[in-house]
Amino acid sequence: MTTEFQCPECQSRRTDPSVVCPTCGAPPVRAGDKRTDEEEVRSQDLEPYVTLRYIAFLFKILAVIMVIMLIAEIVTGLTTDAADALPTLIGEITQLIVLAGLMWGGGDLTLLLIDAGHDLRVVRILLGRLNAELHRRGNEKM
Repeated sequence: MTTEFQCPECQSRRTDPSVVCPTCGAPPVRAGDKRTDEEEVRSQDLEPYVTLRYIAFLFKILAVIMVIMLIAEIVTGLTTDAADALPTLIGEITQLIVLAGLMWGGGDLTLLLIDAGHDLRVVRILLGRLNAELHRRGNEKM
């Protein structure tokens, strides 16, 4: 009685998982082999970067607070001095808009750093897996 297995790489049927796949040349599947049908990076392999997320959130909150301060300053300036406050308000409006934009951009850059860190970690994990697989295949030929 033979049991058929599926090749984890090409999904063809294999009668003996301990030999190389005749269809695609995939290495033998050994007991305890952790390969699955879809090799992916596990979520526990990614570092959470909790502090960077808080910093991004802080930057975005500060940008919103600056916009609220801008609105309050416009209302205060127009109610107290009316048209006399316009030259001063234009400078203040420009300054606060630029600072709020920089804060919002800082939050987005922090999120980008998190994504770049995840990408770097994924590449390191996959390169490690490729290296281990090449060493396994090299040792099988000897």
